[in-house]
Formats: sequence, structure tokens, C-alpha cells
Amino acid sequence: MLKELIMVSTNTKYRTTKQRKVILEELRKVDTHPTADEIYGMARKSIPRISIGTIYRNLEHLASQGLILKLAIEGGPNRFDGRAQNHYHIRCICCGKVKDVTLESHQEIERIAKNRSDYDIVGHTLEFWGICPKCKESTCS
Repeated sequence: MLKELIMVSTNTKYRTTKQRKVILEELRKVDTHPTADEIYGMARKSIPRISIGTIYRNLEHLASQGLILKLAIEGGPNRFDGRAQNHYHIRCICCGKVKDVTLESHQEIERIAKNRSDYDIVGHTLEFWGICPKCKESTCS
């Protein structure tokens, strides 16, 4: 992970900082798609004096460099994904929990979109909505 961060930083003339390294490592340890505030709590275990502003700035930087994904959730805080490869998500409409969904044919969807438009397709996102098992048992459903 650090080698990847150093390589990107070298190519774009950004420094590899301890803060960026810790944020990236903490984010890649989990598959819960945490918010910036949750990442702040995780990073503070390694860097107690890190500020929330530093977290936000570095998350934006890491996302702009393609090292993480920034998931804009309508009506809720942005969430972040340490898995930057193209993949799909499912979000609970009750509690907001976000999980990965493993599906094939990423390129197939892009090929179909290209064939049905006059665009050069450079990527896509796809999010499913549903009710998670925990919320199905509660009053949400």
C-alpha cells in the first residue's frame, strides 16, 4: 500500500505523509465504507493529535489520486472505500449501511452504453438500494 502511495505521490509531486499512510491503511482494513468522522476515530489511534480537517483534506487527495473511492450518498455523509477498483455497492435505505456487491460484467455494461450512445465511456458507478437483514427485523421494513 505504501509503495502504491509513494508511486502516485512521486508521479504527481505530492508528498507521502504519515497522515496519508495511516488514513489509507486504516481505510483498507475495513469493508464498512466509513464516513470521514469514523476514519478520524480510526486514525486517532495511531496519530492522537490528527485533526478532522487533515482527515477531510487527505481523503479528498487520496480519492483524487484514485487510491480510494468517495461514495456520495444522497441525504447522508460521504463514505469512503479503500477498494478503488470498479465495483458495485448496496445501501440500506433504513440505516445507511453500505456493502460491496460482487457482480461480473463491469466492462460489458460500459460496452453496451458505448454502443447505445455517441460517448467514449471512461467509467461508471452503480448503487443498489435495499433493506439490510438487521433492519428487516426491526420496524424499518
